[in-house]
Amino acid sequence: MVTKTTVELDERTKDIIKATVPVLQERGDEITKRFYQFMLSEHPELKNIFNQTNQRKGDQSHALANTVYAAAANIDQLENIMPVVTQVAHKHRSLNIKPHHYPIVGKYLLLGMKDVLGDAATDEVINAWEKAYGVIADVFIDVERKMYEELENTDGGWVDFRDFKVVKKVVESDVITSFYLDAADGKPFPAHQAGQYITVKADIEGEPYTHLRQYTLSCAPGERFYRISVKREDAIGDNPAGIVSNYLHANLEEGSILPISAPSGDFILDQKDDRPLVLISGGVGLTPMMSMLETVIKVQPEREVLFIHAAQSGKVHAMKDRVKEITKAHKQVKAYTIYDHPTLEDEGQYDKLGYIDQEWLESVIPTSNAAFYFCGPKGFMRAMYQHLTNLDVADEDIRYEVFGPATAITA
Repeated sequence: MVTKTTVELDERTKDIIKATVPVLQERGDEITKRFYQFMLSEHPELKNIFNQTNQRKGDQSHALANTVYAAAANIDQLENIMPVVTQVAHKHRSLNIKPHHYPIVGKYLLLGMKDVLGDAATDEVINAWEKAYGVIADVFIDVERKMYEELENTDGGWVDFRDFKVVKKVVESDVITSFYLDAADGKPFPAHQAGQYITVKADIEGEPYTHLRQYTLSCAPGERFYRISVKREDAIGDNPAGIVSNYLHANLEEGSILPISAPSGDFILDQKDDRPLVLISGGVGLTPMMSMLETVIKVQPEREVLFIHAAQSGKVHAMKDRVKEITKAHKQVKAYTIYDHPTLEDEGQYDKLGYIDQEWLESVIPTSNAAFYFCGPKGFMRAMYQHLTNLDVADEDIRYEVFGPATAITA
């Protein structure tokens, strides 16, 4: 239990950790950037695990800084950050992070603190953080250990990576393609929960390191396949083309083998809730929403569902025909499409031009007493969170997932 491990820290150590909170707020990103530089230069093999694109963007270091800050601020009551711990633990389990990785992280995190803080990082401060890191690491290790054990005891479950075969490849739009995956060994594999993701392992010719990427499963659980629907990330401005997404689009064909991890993630549909369900997506953020939609019509056929999707145009709008099929066959499901740059061919195919604004959203949602799930680009998600908050939706009824390292969208 978290409360058991926290007693290992004496009051003086806790006081020192809490005193560093303002410093972490101000310089946390600097510390974690230096941490990654130190660690990856001395342990380049870890580049096989860490997403180098997120490293370049600074997303990974920012996410780590937020986690370290949260742990420091709650060092007296680490149970307060268990939702964050659980979310990160799911990512770690999907990436096959193991206990032996934690001492490496701790070593270079302290070196990053020393390097950035200079004389302010006294021996007393560093010693306190070394103790605190040990306690915090134990919390993560314990949560992840239970996840690995649960997976090993699941029928068809597996740890590490397992080869799956592409049994079907479907072009969904100009930029999104779906890959249907079945176990290469022909043995059973576990059903996922609607909203979960898998990690794919890509060994690409000419690339010095393995690339791991996480993609949401876009199908309902219990099918005889897993399905990922991948957006091809093209080069835009200073942002290079996505290495893995382009590899999958160009190189994976029916019969190709793709190593994947078992499904993971805690952004899942609550099937015990029978209130109206509102699913809101932007761009490729529709993948978990499609899984939830496909699931709810099977397991809760009477539940009222509102499916809202925003895209640039019909050219990049994936699975629109499937949504039309569902709304035609299930009268309790309503769907709205929003395009901000429609083409001439899109005439009559969308319900709103522009963006999802608060006034329009209020006009279509059945009630604020509903379960709201949304996913999409970070700016889109910030807007949705603000709209729903302004419409008096309870915070516990607002659920979302950020693609990539976790980040705050509530500010």
